[in-house]
Amino acid sequence: CTQPAAEENYTRHVDPKIGTGGHGHVFVGANVPFGLVQVGPTSIPQTWDWCSGYHASDSTVIGFSHTHLSGTGIGDLFDITVMPVVGEVTYARGEENDPASGLWSYADRTREITKPGYYSVPLVRYGITAELTATERVGLHRYTFPASDAAAVVFDLENGGCWDKATDTGFRFSDDSTRIAGWRCSTGWAKNQEVYFVAEFSKPAKGISYLQPGEIDDSKMPRIAARYARVDFDTAEGEQVLVKVALSPVSIEGAKANLAAELPGWDFDATAAAADKAWNDELSKVKIETEDETSKRIFYTALYHTMVAPSLFCDVNGDYRGADGKVHENPGRDTYTTFSLWDTYRAAMPLMTVLHPERMPDIIQTMLHIADEQGRLPVWHLWGNETDCMVGNPGIVAVADAIVKGIGGFDREKAFETIRKTAMNPDRGNGLRMEYGYIPCEMFNEAVAYDMEYALADGAAARAAEALGKAEDAKYFEERSHSYRNYFDPQTGFMRGRDSKKGWRTPFNAFASTHRADDYCEGNAWQYTWLAPHDVAGLVGCFGSRARMLEKLDSLFTVSSVVEGGETSPDISGLIGQYAHGNEPSHHILYLYTMLGQPWETADKVREVLTTLYHAAPDGLSGNEDVGQMSAWYVLSSLGMYEAEPAGGRYWFGSPLFDRVEITVPGGTFTIVAENNSAANKYIQRVWLNGQPYTKPWIGHADLMKGGELRFEMGAEEKVWYCPDEPEAYADQRPAEEQRLFKSEAVEG
Repeated sequence: CTQPAAEENYTRHVDPKIGTGGHGHVFVGANVPFGLVQVGPTSIPQTWDWCSGYHASDSTVIGFSHTHLSGTGIGDLFDITVMPVVGEVTYARGEENDPASGLWSYADRTREITKPGYYSVPLVRYGITAELTATERVGLHRYTFPASDAAAVVFDLENGGCWDKATDTGFRFSDDSTRIAGWRCSTGWAKNQEVYFVAEFSKPAKGISYLQPGEIDDSKMPRIAARYARVDFDTAEGEQVLVKVALSPVSIEGAKANLAAELPGWDFDATAAAADKAWNDELSKVKIETEDETSKRIFYTALYHTMVAPSLFCDVNGDYRGADGKVHENPGRDTYTTFSLWDTYRAAMPLMTVLHPERMPDIIQTMLHIADEQGRLPVWHLWGNETDCMVGNPGIVAVADAIVKGIGGFDREKAFETIRKTAMNPDRGNGLRMEYGYIPCEMFNEAVAYDMEYALADGAAARAAEALGKAEDAKYFEERSHSYRNYFDPQTGFMRGRDSKKGWRTPFNAFASTHRADDYCEGNAWQYTWLAPHDVAGLVGCFGSRARMLEKLDSLFTVSSVVEGGETSPDISGLIGQYAHGNEPSHHILYLYTMLGQPWETADKVREVLTTLYHAAPDGLSGNEDVGQMSAWYVLSSLGMYEAEPAGGRYWFGSPLFDRVEITVPGGTFTIVAENNSAANKYIQRVWLNGQPYTKPWIGHADLMKGGELRFEMGAEEKVWYCPDEPEAYADQRPAEEQRLFKSEAVEG
């Protein structure tokens, strides 16, 4: 009998080193999709390119921390750091120019192994090989020691450094020589973070010492306030000591229960295999066919990066720590954290609605509970703390998107009331906007960026109101979403700061950007002028005509890439002209061409970005990974589509990179076929949906989730295949303003 073909293991295509160089800031270590624990190496440096604790240029290791961020521009976490050692050490982070200054060791990167759910590296100083794997709430370590009567595993609760400071740490005393427990409270980006842990050892310790930083004698150190604990063992040559470390945001008892539920045994290889399977199950939701193995490697690594966060933030019994600092009992769902919403509302969250719809109800309910606990939807939420990092109201966009797409499992009326409450909150410049109709630039820093993001969120709120039949709310938020128009200067053709008397801020330089100290946020006028994807018709009106807008848009990609000013933002990267793919405000811009009737321009530029700004190398990203957003843009765009309008409920076509893609959706399988696809044949010629000619430049979320087949005929001819000047082509959707836009001028081609 013919044996069935073995299922492909998609984890073999993942290279976690992509994004570890340059300014990618990605996490390296062991975790499972959306897990609470990210256990991996943490290095000595604490500068910007080490926000994740790891960088390709450095091989120092101070220990293996159980929490890490991935792709952020600010550092934090690195909680409960564990370091295996041999002999006497100094209990401190250490300095690279002084090998005896801390516990740290160089790692032998030539023998490093990193893959989804597993990490291994030799520690040169101690002759120890470290291996790591994980479950959702537990990190499992396997250390292979040399023969020694001075082998030890050190628990470091100090860590932090410039990113965060430990405020309260300690260990719970126990007569059990196979277990240790404790806590770490800290202040940093997350102002009031609490982490509790329980650890078990595969063999009894011969002794445990509790120490303060720098000490080698614990004789006067109360265990309750210690920052370090040394757990000593005698080891034979090649002996393996395993350590299980369970975390909880709630309590030591919670950590103990998490350990018992998720990892009662000691089978390291089986745990690593389970982690690999968890990753493979998620990665296999998108099956691509291509002869280009490098593109396959980039794609599956990108998909992997989109599933580090949001991360679980509750115990196995459902208890969690709220935004009010209180412990809340099981609300009947999973709770999540690490919401980098200014970044991820654009592509990473929409991608989750496609690939992980089963998680979306809990994610949205988490956001609604955060709003209950802190008074408004999250902006950038980290371990129960609102950081208020970045501008606008991105939480509104994520919740509105779920409403528009008809995602169930949460109270839609409550969700909209929370949107309304957040949109009317006067904090963070929104009160000025409601008073003046826009944010005057002399009254609030980054006024243009804040207002344009608020306007965009209002547009999303209007779409949610429409979906719920709330006509008055829809009208109110639609009108308020036009506030950005106050910043458009027809003389220069840019969005620029305007004061309370409606005078322009001068002097004005469209190429200038001063990091966090001007009218823009991590950008300049060239990038922010296009940040109105919710109101493309209104943006055309600002320019006076579609032709003039297209002319200006063309120039974005041809002007000098020099960013001027004082302390410019390092986030303005991945430049093509002044288009900055390395930062999120630019991510929708390429799709404006399709929205304006020139899809070949979208195809040209999307293909250029996909093939020149993403690489299968450590320096493979053009900017910070930003908790999955940079990679989510690649995933969606390589499939041939992108949700350009926040909460628009549809995905605009670009240029599919792969010949065939199968996506697992609730309705079965959604297949995307690109016939005659090649580097030259990058332009869409015709489209069929389920065998019928399709004349829209986008596909609705509902059609995608039903399953079926979307077939593109690709070719070398620059052409329009859809009917933008025929209103009936859009009769079943929202684009009344777009109909007027497209009818106002003939579409060439």
